[in-house]
Amino acid sequence: MINNSINELHHGLLKKDFSSVELAEYFLSRIKKLNPSINAFITVDEEKSLGQAKLADEKISKGDLNPLTGIPIAQKDIFCAKGWKTTCGSLMLDNFISPYDAYVIEAFNKAGSVNLGKTNMDEFAMGSSNETSYYGPVKNPWNLDYVPGGSSGGSAAAVASRMAPIATGTDTGGSIRQPASLCGLTGLKPTYGLVSRFGMIAFASSLDQAGPMALTAEDCAHMLNVMAGYDERDSTCINRPKEDYLANLDHSIQGLKIGIPKEFFDEGLDANVQKLVEEALNEYKKLGAELVDISLPNTSLAIPVYYVIAPAEASSNLSRYDGVRYGYRAKEYKDLMDMYFKTREQGFGEEVKRRILIGTYVLSAGYYDAYYLKAQKIRKLISNDFKEAFTKCDVIMGPAAPSVAFKSGDKKEDPLAMYLQDIYTISTNLAGLPGMSLPVGQTQGLPVGLQIIGNYFKESQMLNMAHAYQQKTQWHKMMPEGV
Repeated sequence: MINNSINELHHGLLKKDFSSVELAEYFLSRIKKLNPSINAFITVDEEKSLGQAKLADEKISKGDLNPLTGIPIAQKDIFCAKGWKTTCGSLMLDNFISPYDAYVIEAFNKAGSVNLGKTNMDEFAMGSSNETSYYGPVKNPWNLDYVPGGSSGGSAAAVASRMAPIATGTDTGGSIRQPASLCGLTGLKPTYGLVSRFGMIAFASSLDQAGPMALTAEDCAHMLNVMAGYDERDSTCINRPKEDYLANLDHSIQGLKIGIPKEFFDEGLDANVQKLVEEALNEYKKLGAELVDISLPNTSLAIPVYYVIAPAEASSNLSRYDGVRYGYRAKEYKDLMDMYFKTREQGFGEEVKRRILIGTYVLSAGYYDAYYLKAQKIRKLISNDFKEAFTKCDVIMGPAAPSVAFKSGDKKEDPLAMYLQDIYTISTNLAGLPGMSLPVGQTQGLPVGLQIIGNYFKESQMLNMAHAYQQKTQWHKMMPEGV
């Protein structure tokens, strides 16, 4: 059961091989057994989960169901969920019980999915290793001494260890794709604006996007069918016709052009990762696709641009956490100003404070033009690079991360080395493009991911490309030992 796809679980529920309650109980028992060592979940509420499962069974008995009805799902703890503790991995929100549901939570509740719990994450989604969480680091199920990636590391670890069949994540600079790569999953960051950000706790508003994490492209397509949709409560959400992301899944990829950016195979890429990515690209050639060389000349500027824009937006978004209305408040203070200072000093972790300080600096008088405005201009150049590349190819492929997972603590004291983990993923967020990662091999016993980048709203084509590869390979079926 732990390796069953959404389709297989759906048919099992239809045939009454098991009930939704039994399915939820099965995965909750795995969480109870495995989570103490992996730390993928912050909050589990069996009563709430089993209550949803009972409602799902009632729907199924009446024939009122869809492929996600009764299917267990883990939700990243960045999504507000009514009645659930919603922390964003921070002491600042340790006591916050959300009074409402985020759009993504609403969508899965409406579909009849069963929330197994809220997953651990880098604090306020700031990190690439899931080591900045107030609730402790998440461990990679493939090797507990290694990181799972971040910031959606809890969701990635939950699915990789089969504590949940599917999970939600968010991606600001690679936070779905990088942990998917490091944990051997399929994860997709949709086009900016395709999925509503309503109720998704903001880090960098022009970059954040919610997306699915699962074992296969097919399961991601099922999830995206639920997640994608217009929501007037999010002013950046795009009003476009609903799309069925399963419809083109089995189409031939014969003749499709895959762009290979030379900048993604430059210095800094691990040789073993490069070898496995190139083997995957050769498999695509066997499937009838054509490889074409392209260039994304401003790739090297993506990280400095990101670390101006993202902290600037974070400093603005996180100003609301002041100890007045909700969340953590310092216990002892002299006056209102002292309360503000102590609350934010105690409530935020080191990485969050670092980014708030950077963001406030680049937005300050005298520095706005020199840093923030210049970063936005370079962001446009990065976007134009992709626009030019897509005149020569249908999709772009390369590594999702420069290396496999690294040991816990190895990069914690070196922020720059940590930031470089997102070198291949950040540019798609800056351009607002969709990107995904799928497993294509292992080295040193750890998974390697291939990144697929599509043009705007080409998620169906990307999923089709990933599915075609997964029909011919077995990497997405590999499972960590001991789970």
